[in-house]
Amino acid sequence: MTYRAPVSDHEFILKQLTGFDQVSATGLFAEADADLASAILTEAGKMCDEVIAPLNRGGDIEPAKLENGVVRTSPGYGAGLKAIGDGGWIGMSAPQEYGGMALPMALTTAVNEMMSGACLSLQLSPLMTQGQIEALEAHASDQLKEIYLPKMISGEWSGTMNLTEPQAGSDVGALSSKAEPNGDGTYAVTGQKIFISWGDNDITENVCHLVLARLPDGVAGTKGISLFMVPKLIPDESGKPGVRNSLNVVSLEEKMGLHGSPTCVMQYDGATGWLVGKEHGGMAAMFTMMNNARLGVGGQGIGAAEGAYQHALAYAMERKQGKSPTSTIAGHADVRRMLMEMKADVFAARAILLSNAVAIDMAKATGEAEWKTRAAFLTPITKAFGTDTGIRVAETGVQVHGGMGYIEETGAAQYYRDVRVTAIYEGTNGIQAMDLVARKMMDGGEMANRLMDEIEEQAERARATHPNMAEAVWQACESLREATDWVVEQGNLDDRFAGAVPYLKAFARVLGGHFHLGAAMVEPGGAREKLARFYINRMLPEHTGLLAAATAGADGTFALTLDELAG
Repeated sequence: MTYRAPVSDHEFILKQLTGFDQVSATGLFAEADADLASAILTEAGKMCDEVIAPLNRGGDIEPAKLENGVVRTSPGYGAGLKAIGDGGWIGMSAPQEYGGMALPMALTTAVNEMMSGACLSLQLSPLMTQGQIEALEAHASDQLKEIYLPKMISGEWSGTMNLTEPQAGSDVGALSSKAEPNGDGTYAVTGQKIFISWGDNDITENVCHLVLARLPDGVAGTKGISLFMVPKLIPDESGKPGVRNSLNVVSLEEKMGLHGSPTCVMQYDGATGWLVGKEHGGMAAMFTMMNNARLGVGGQGIGAAEGAYQHALAYAMERKQGKSPTSTIAGHADVRRMLMEMKADVFAARAILLSNAVAIDMAKATGEAEWKTRAAFLTPITKAFGTDTGIRVAETGVQVHGGMGYIEETGAAQYYRDVRVTAIYEGTNGIQAMDLVARKMMDGGEMANRLMDEIEEQAERARATHPNMAEAVWQACESLREATDWVVEQGNLDDRFAGAVPYLKAFARVLGGHFHLGAAMVEPGGAREKLARFYINRMLPEHTGLLAAATAGADGTFALTLDELAG
């Protein structure tokens, strides 16, 4: 099966649904007009189709290996990563002064999503590097920027994020890694980190680790954590990789999927590091990288969903079954239902993703608090719904294949195995939902209501041409508004948290209806309207049950004691 990057879908959503023209109208991104965006997406799509996608299956079959302390990557990954770096795709949104293109995050996000659909294991490497570039740009000293940014933007060096420890997962404040001042402006970093994606490789000149650790005077918890740049090879006076640092890969995790992406256990034994940002300000600096990564991981889920959908569609159109020698399973109503659900959900999740990215660009270009708040509100929805969509679509793809979906040679199962972790890393989807109903509602639901106002305003405009769909979206939004009022009124956070996941899913469902309705208005009578009608009639109604669960409170959740749960 041949992957084809969904360039036209990205162009349509950016141009027609998410207000990308507003980004182009700013002084900061004035050069990123529709023509440039189309050229960039087309060129990136070709690279995904011709260079990256052919590596996907091989990385699953011949995974990364640890040999004599060195991680050996899957065959072809070196050439693939070089193509990504040489094309400038890593530094798309990075500053021009260090070799980047300073393009809008919306375009970077679209390209990242297409690369994820082509080969998720390989795409994880540039995604981690991009997050590190953004963190260094915002928090590092000029000296560190001059040494590291050009090399990472070019793809010559790669970056990682080191948060998790064996005893400190989501509770980052429980970490035990330490950093001792060396007296010369550097620090000796000691500790063990786990789940480090692309923690080492044999295809870049250097691997640069951002490591969270605690200084001797660092207080307990997250307020006492600092961030350090700890390179595998210490740059010499000319900025070239020099002596080996005191760090090593203890082992590679044997994972359910993402076999081509080496997930390392890292050991630091007095490794030389440089402070990034302020002392004890590590979490603020790391969150810059994590917020970038959460947007990117949402895109990973959607990209995997696109790949799984294309894979399933191709099989359904080729698999003969029925009395006629030309009959295929694509003619069966239930198979067609699955394919429609897959396609409709991918479109909804993609529109949310790109809308989020546009808000980030507008916040950067204008500095307006409204855009910053909007981007922050959409981020947990993008991450959770994007990755949930990836898992759901990939699982459905296996079902479309029938018994052959359970057989590895078809490749259908790989999409499911690869995407499953995206709902876990960079903040589990449960944590994203809790963030949405707590921190993101600290404004009393103001941003949530502004988004719902936009949804209802469009629905009102659509009544003239699409009355039934418009009414369905409007009514769903009203139900969401009532549930949002309930959430805001709850003083007991457990009441919010018990229904946080269904609330986030319901919000995403309604946003999906909004974007599908917008697409139908742009192309009345066409394929997009038909898809919108399917989504709004058959998938949007899920919001009813989700909102019932979201507003049920915590009593039922805690009804059974732990002993009763075990009984």
